[in-house]
Amino acid sequence: MRVLFVCGGTGGHINPALAVAGYLKKQQPDAEILFAGNPSGMEAGLVPKAGFAFTPIKVKGFQRRFSWNNLKNNLMAVAYLTTSGRRSRQILREFRPDVVMGTGGYVSGPLVRQAAKMGIPTLTHEQNAFPGVTTKLLSKYVNKVMLAVPEAKKYLPSGTQFVVTGNPVREAFFTSDRKAIRKKMGLEGKICVLSFGGSLGARRVNEAMAELIAHNKDRPDIFHIHATGAYGVELFPKLLAEKGIPNSNHNKNLDIREYIYDMPECFAAADLVIGRSGASTLSELEAAGKASILIPSPNVAENHQYHNAMALAGRNAAVVIEEKELTGQRLCEEFDRLCADSDKLRQLGENAAALSIHDANDRIYRQIMKLSSPK
Repeated sequence: MRVLFVCGGTGGHINPALAVAGYLKKQQPDAEILFAGNPSGMEAGLVPKAGFAFTPIKVKGFQRRFSWNNLKNNLMAVAYLTTSGRRSRQILREFRPDVVMGTGGYVSGPLVRQAAKMGIPTLTHEQNAFPGVTTKLLSKYVNKVMLAVPEAKKYLPSGTQFVVTGNPVREAFFTSDRKAIRKKMGLEGKICVLSFGGSLGARRVNEAMAELIAHNKDRPDIFHIHATGAYGVELFPKLLAEKGIPNSNHNKNLDIREYIYDMPECFAAADLVIGRSGASTLSELEAAGKASILIPSPNVAENHQYHNAMALAGRNAAVVIEEKELTGQRLCEEFDRLCADSDKLRQLGENAAALSIHDANDRIYRQIMKLSSPK
């Protein structure tokens, strides 16, 4: 059995594909799995680290706002579009997949569409309540659109074949040994805070987290794990230095990284998670049963992160701070309130766990198996 996964752009598109691929390999050890994505994208690093083969295809998304940089980007996007069909056919003919599955991002479009044209069974998965442009376009061609939530169906073209599967989550989010991981990390007796602003980083989140870290600098019982994202690599050390923390590398209570590759282990170690409210993050919070402070990104289609976050807040499963209300002081106040109330932290985590769809990976795996056929 051969399965080709196509994904890219952000962790929100890549991690679901990795989760399904890991589950598929566990169920079908002899399955041959290949990932396709941009050679300069996050996927080019994340996929090999997860142990899967990766092949490149150059695709760029179009920018709608006018600027000279966006104009250059769009000219390059057109150039890549002229070669993406030929490259897609090459990948498909060489790998000969039984099923092709996309998980969103503009890189999915040409390859999944080409597979459908060649008669290869195709699937695409949409993580959010408001489907992205790629999902809407592919919904006309794929055998099945898999949705995280049923509400997304109303945004798809009439007649779209769909099934609700939930969001795939790596099994390690359910099974990681918290006690063993915390012992390994030296966190006995400490409150562990895990924070991130998305795979690329978010300036407002980085600024607020710098203030929170400075707020806790005299508390040896607080351990921070923070991912700055690509855009925060140079910025974050400067923010900390401004707060009187000159070299985080030598601070035993700080673990500052660009990107967190061992996210299931960090989730298991954490007592509180602070971050954006993308679909994948929420599914991981639910799987791990973690209390959280969510800061929805306002720069997304249909403000879907806000609606994602409020779905948890409405069930007493998270605290939400909108970015327009985010200040270092507000974040510190919420942090102090939660960390002073262990029962509240526990209740938020338990309520989040109650929302988890535990078999999303299996539901998607079954859709793949329905479409696959031995050659």
